[in-house]
Amino acid sequence: MLHPIARRALEQDGWTITDDPLRLQVGRRTMYVDLGAEQLIAATRGAVRIAVEVKSFLHPSEIYDLESALGQYMLYGRVLRSNDPDRVLWLAVPSRVYHELFSEALGQLLLEDGSLRLLVIDAEREVIERWIPSTPGVTSSSAS
Repeated sequence: MLHPIARRALEQDGWTITDDPLRLQVGRRTMYVDLGAEQLIAATRGAVRIAVEVKSFLHPSEIYDLESALGQYMLYGRVLRSNDPDRVLWLAVPSRVYHELFSEALGQLLLEDGSLRLLVIDAEREVIERWIPSTPGVTSSSAS
């Protein structure tokens, strides 16, 4: 499971985990994003807050996992924009998925406009490999 690895990688990167999971409520409906985190940028700027949906991509079909992940990402992103607009949503995936799926044409199509925020986790080293897109003020020195 990538969830505990992603949590440790975020903590090593200077993030404080505030919610595990982050509860979202819309009317009678409740949903949960895997992690909520924040990082102090500077005393004058305050904290950057993120939500991270972690996907391990364990199904035999990467396309099935991708469809599921993108559906959750869209749903949670819309709810966050309404209920917690200062929190930025990221989709965490293992580095093998990034290198196999997001480096080919379909993955590049999904990343080209910057609306999909990808957090690539090196599961073996338990570190953040990269933030895509790299956003100053939302990432730390490990971003590329």
